[in-house]
Amino acid sequence: MALLALGINHKTASVEVRERVAFAPEQIGEAMSNAREQARLHEVAILSTCNRTELYCATELTDTGEVLSWIGRYHGLDPQELAKCCYIYRDEEAVRHMMRVACGLDSLVLGEPQILGQLKSAFSVSQDAGMIGAELGRLFRHTFSVAKQVRTETAIGQNPVSVAYAAVSLAQHIFADLGESNALLIGAGETIELVARHLKQAGVRSITVANRTLSRAQSLADEVGGEAIELAAMPAALPKADILISSTASQLPILGKGAVESALKKRKHRPMFMVDIAVPRDIEPQVAELNDVYLYTVDDLTEVIEENQRSRESAAADAEAIIEAGAHAFLGQLRELEAVDTLTALRQQGQEIADAELDKALRLLAQGRDAEQILRQLARGITNKMLHQPTVQLRKASAEGRTDLAALVHELYQLSGPAERSN
Repeated sequence: MALLALGINHKTASVEVRERVAFAPEQIGEAMSNAREQARLHEVAILSTCNRTELYCATELTDTGEVLSWIGRYHGLDPQELAKCCYIYRDEEAVRHMMRVACGLDSLVLGEPQILGQLKSAFSVSQDAGMIGAELGRLFRHTFSVAKQVRTETAIGQNPVSVAYAAVSLAQHIFADLGESNALLIGAGETIELVARHLKQAGVRSITVANRTLSRAQSLADEVGGEAIELAAMPAALPKADILISSTASQLPILGKGAVESALKKRKHRPMFMVDIAVPRDIEPQVAELNDVYLYTVDDLTEVIEENQRSRESAAADAEAIIEAGAHAFLGQLRELEAVDTLTALRQQGQEIADAELDKALRLLAQGRDAEQILRQLARGITNKMLHQPTVQLRKASAEGRTDLAALVHELYQLSGPAERSN
């Protein structure tokens, strides 16, 4: 069984491609079932975030083209075009890749912690759907253990550096004093929670949280001393927003050019700063055409992020060393497991031989034969039958010049060498 990791991310594909390949949360269960059937996968998990979409699989396929073709069919994309921005890792490289993803070493923001939670969520969803078996289960659990070690033993997670932090940092570059600015946040997920906390720490004047579910918006608003509104009330709140940051799971834009134009007129064309963190995008790209709007996507945050992540680069080297050791340990465990079936068969054969010889000995004892002679015969019988096939195969291998097999037998049975026997 091969382990497989394939997908696209912010380094290989533009936001336009990433939003077309993204899986909505409500799609993932059905998509995994579809992938397992059509791409002939034994186990599968899907990770879909604003910066990456990846499939982790256990499969007997030697050609990964079937998986890539399935992704193309599912999203209505040309598999050949998809292949240009897709990366594929097998077995050992798949193990390392998942560990690097979990530790934030493959993220847009080096060392960002959110990805570990997203990976754990992907594992939970796949497990609940019955798509995780022994192979991926072991890999995910070992990966989480390595990620915990990296967070504990390195400084990779120190100093807040994330997409949320970068968005707020950019706002601070544009507005001299955030204490005079009002923020409107769309969504109430983990990223927006981080944005809200960073804005509060930066001293923004007010925070309004708009979300489809008012209770979730209210919970976040209470935490940061802000106001909660339903998404339907967003147009009325737009004119007061100096800063707008959006991150929802909507498959279609929820803020269009017309609504922003109306808000700008009421603002007397005072500029608005917007960051669309969502993939697919929440804000229509045409909004960027308006003169008084500064619209940024996740891809535009790269420069800010690169400046902030330099402090984590030395810690990343330590993390890579832990990942390498973790991957080596995991692969060693897999190799040990591969020997289990052989060892089980060997023990079963040995037990069958011993049982047969014991039955023969018991019959002789019942006939009144000499016990000592029978026991010696029992020992010889077990020894001869256990060693018969290995002896035949070893002689055959030696005759063919395969001396490595003899050396292996010495190692397996810890036999003394010729020099030791002559002493």
